[in-house]
Amino acid sequence: MKFVHISDLHLGKRLYGFSLLEDQKFILDKVIEIIDDEKPDAVLIAGDIYDKPVPLVQAVELFDSFIVRLSARKVQTFIISGNHDSAGRLSFGGRLMDAEGVHISPAYAGKASSFSLEDEYGPVDIFLLPFLKPQTAAPFFEEEMGDYSSCLRAAIRRMDIRPGVRKVLIAHQFVTGASRSDSEEVNVGGLDNVDAAVFEDFDYVALGHIHSPQNVGDPRIRYCGTPLKYSFSEAGQKKSVTVAELGPAESGRARLKVRTRPLSPLRDMVEIKGSYDRLVSTAFYQDLDREAYYHVTLTDEDDILGALGRMRTVYPNIMNLDYDNKRTRAVLEMDRLPDPVQETPLDTFMEFYQNVNGTPMSQEQRKVCGDLIEKIWQEGGEKL
Repeated sequence: MKFVHISDLHLGKRLYGFSLLEDQKFILDKVIEIIDDEKPDAVLIAGDIYDKPVPLVQAVELFDSFIVRLSARKVQTFIISGNHDSAGRLSFGGRLMDAEGVHISPAYAGKASSFSLEDEYGPVDIFLLPFLKPQTAAPFFEEEMGDYSSCLRAAIRRMDIRPGVRKVLIAHQFVTGASRSDSEEVNVGGLDNVDAAVFEDFDYVALGHIHSPQNVGDPRIRYCGTPLKYSFSEAGQKKSVTVAELGPAESGRARLKVRTRPLSPLRDMVEIKGSYDRLVSTAFYQDLDREAYYHVTLTDEDDILGALGRMRTVYPNIMNLDYDNKRTRAVLEMDRLPDPVQETPLDTFMEFYQNVNGTPMSQEQRKVCGDLIEKIWQEGGEKL
């Protein structure tokens, strides 16, 4: 049985003030082309359909068009909500759409939805588990929900898992060991980690949430990644659609083959770095796609007046512009706090000044600051 696995569409997303709806429509057209070529038995969409719980009307219209095209192709489609989605809003009309082959998981109410498909090797059970947090799942479980792993284990125990039947799980969680990108929401301290061992019952786990395509310890546990780049930390990545094929069960496990189909965006994300004069020279940009989305880093020591507007005459889709020079490196190197016991207030301020400006204070500046600090301390002491 063949599956096309996608996730994290983030429809309606804006990045640095740029709407990505045109780019998203383009990439969904490319996904449809891959589906037409692969002719899968099912499409698995592992959450974060939208970028906001209350999505833009244009984003809803775009997704509506996408699932209508999937339904017209008679391909079974399975959809769960991610942490960016509203599960209730996403699943509106889900029971009506079931008849058209579009299956959307409702908000979790104690048991995951499941469906069964059949091929020449027998049935394949598909389980739809929307994004779960311990605090939202706890009312449905008698046991204590100490962390995300225990939450997922409890949810899986309540699934109707049939011995000897091949099983696929669609989920949207952070599995320990996965590599993150800057565009994902992060829980401080790794509190959202899920142990990969909780998925041991499944022949394939179609995951969403992490934006970089990757396996987590085992090819059976797979993040397909986003179809588009959503941060410049992903600039060097190759985006793709994952194709997973389940064969017959062998020694208790279904034979699995996983491969990818590359996706090329309407506009790529590109990082360039250098002096202003170099980056706007024809010799530099003549072989570049100037319509791409750019992160520009200028190395000039002095700020270039109106640099962003002037550079957009060459690169119209600059998303971000910053500097890498002595001043900015000095700020980045401020990696320790002064010891107030060992340093006077003037010492502390002098160190701060040098870190920010990359040069020490002059004798005259030190005298002015010293006099001012002494005056402030005297006035404060008198008030006390």
